[in-house]
Amino acid sequence: MKLEQPGQDSIGKLHVISTGQQPGEELMRIIGQVLPYVDSVHLREKEWSDRQMICFTQQLYSVGMPMHKLILNHRATIADKVKAKGVQLTHASMNQVKVRRLYPDLTIGCSVHSVQEAVRAWHDGADYLIFGHVFTSSSKPGLSPKGIRELKKVVQHVRVPVLAIGGITPENTNVVMEAGASGVAVLSGVLLADDPVEKAVAYREAIRKGGAGNV
Repeated sequence: MKLEQPGQDSIGKLHVISTGQQPGEELMRIIGQVLPYVDSVHLREKEWSDRQMICFTQQLYSVGMPMHKLILNHRATIADKVKAKGVQLTHASMNQVKVRRLYPDLTIGCSVHSVQEAVRAWHDGADYLIFGHVFTSSSKPGLSPKGIRELKKVVQHVRVPVLAIGGITPENTNVVMEAGASGVAVLSGVLLADDPVEKAVAYREAIRKGGAGNV
């Protein structure tokens, strides 16, 4: 079966987020392999300096990375500088209203963990939201998952795409899509997989079967 190729204007579907656990060379190699099957790649490297981040994004051109697929976490100034598609903001990031004013060309995503946070981010102008963690996740030890019911509430209370994150596998992707999500965001599920391409394809197929029309 020939899979639908990701579109330039897609906000939802499959977002892959760097784990902070891989050397830059390895990360770049894997990104190059999975690019045809993902809609957005997030660089979430908290330990990198701004200079390292800029250098890495420039090197991504060598693996054919189009800037309309690149999202930088937290660093709006750098995202604007390298002409990335957008920035993913958290509670520790620059205020999103200020980001919108300073960098009007950036797509703004916000990480949220409740209906209240989601509504506030939507009202403040977020283009999309990432909600979680939905299922039990090794990256959130000791924290109870938000669950499908809360995901449904978030989707029902906002009018922008909502991506699910946290413990998402190809096997449970259909559940979050049926709950109204516009896609999924994954870290280790793709980038730390034994076969990243195989996993990326599996996620895309699961999204399609689960209801990619939500995007």
